[in-house]
Amino acid sequence: MMSMAFSFAIDIYGCQMNQYDGDRLRTSLIRRGWIETDRNKADAVVIVTCSIREKAEQKVLSEIGRYGKLYRTKGKPVLAVIGCMAQNMGADLLRRFPQVKVVAGPRHIGWVPDALENAMMHKTVLYLDEDPRGLIDLHDAPMIRSNPYKAFVTIAHGCDNFCTYCIVPYVRGRFVSRRPGEILKEVSELVDDGVLEVTLLGQNVDSYGKDLKEGYLFSNLLRDVAKVPRLLRVRFTTSHPRDFTADVIVAMAEESKICPAVNLPIQSGSNRILKKMNRGYTVEDYGKIIKRLREALPEVSITSDLIVGFPGETEEDLQCTLEMLKTMEFDLVHTASYSPREGTPAANMPDQIPEEEKKRRLSIVNELQDAISFKKNKILEGKVFEVLLDDFAPRGKGMLQGRTPTDKVVLVPGDESMLGKLCEVRITGASNWYLYGEIVSFRDFSDVLEVRI
Repeated sequence: MMSMAFSFAIDIYGCQMNQYDGDRLRTSLIRRGWIETDRNKADAVVIVTCSIREKAEQKVLSEIGRYGKLYRTKGKPVLAVIGCMAQNMGADLLRRFPQVKVVAGPRHIGWVPDALENAMMHKTVLYLDEDPRGLIDLHDAPMIRSNPYKAFVTIAHGCDNFCTYCIVPYVRGRFVSRRPGEILKEVSELVDDGVLEVTLLGQNVDSYGKDLKEGYLFSNLLRDVAKVPRLLRVRFTTSHPRDFTADVIVAMAEESKICPAVNLPIQSGSNRILKKMNRGYTVEDYGKIIKRLREALPEVSITSDLIVGFPGETEEDLQCTLEMLKTMEFDLVHTASYSPREGTPAANMPDQIPEEEKKRRLSIVNELQDAISFKKNKILEGKVFEVLLDDFAPRGKGMLQGRTPTDKVVLVPGDESMLGKLCEVRITGASNWYLYGEIVSFRDFSDVLEVRI
């Protein structure tokens, strides 16, 4: 379908997979002749939504309401609400908000560009993912991105784990791997477009390939992506402790392009709570994986995710979590208080923890982990790391940011001309979230290629 030069804007909420979907939609629409513009002037706005926590949904509903005021006075923008929240709320979004013309679940993103053009002709569409293993995907690589030097690449859709607190299997469907050739082609296209670093994405990347007949697993994919010419770095997220296998560790140790950084969510330090969460491992099982990782990759950075205040969590469970944090010594932990999601088993469990108590426990956990993260970062002062400068720092003029191979965020003084360069950076300061540094030397990517190939 040919576009009539409509204008659009994209609002993206939530995870890196949503960022990836948003960039692919942007690429597809611009290729059709659409023009990206300010969200308050656009003919259409695509809202890529998250449903992992109730707060995320409320934020999107508030934004939809704001667009409604514009729609009533100007007749635009029309809205396309896609992703997890769209799947979760479904036709209710169409009934509640006249400005919403397109509602599509995350596994029907391939139909969104056509649907959006139909919406400009006042046609309303609803695409919900009724087949949990069905997939109508976009086949546009994210060539038009907010960051030209790095890109996300989704390698699988959905999840089969059914953790009792998690809504993902219900809104993103069951696990389906993308074909290896399709992924490698996309990575090559991105590298041709100037991408230096790719991050392979999945709700559980370690399950990759288990639904394919070839016996081609995640470790195989990691090795093949690492062999793509002119690609500098390979990262991946997120892993599941139940499926994180030794062959992945071996691949990381043997392939220098695979960054020594792992996000491995533990979610609780109490075996009793882990069982209630249906996580499929114990703290002891998890500890053995960490031991193997640190033996094979002494420089590895390990981050984790943690839920505080899960239904039935006692003070004893909390103490187990605190002891676990002291033992594991994660580089960073993304923490959150438990958020009930309607339709999940945990939402109906007895002994729900009051909000104020969850906040208290979260504060205790954060205080401990902040101290651990600061201690681990402080040790790095004076050391020199290879940093790819890929963006402006979020705070402070004249500052750029990049990441070490171990995924530490480093802030350095610099200007736009230095973006996309690989630097030797000496660490001069540390906080629990960031490192601060000074550039010792830098090379542009062509120099890196000349040296490394």
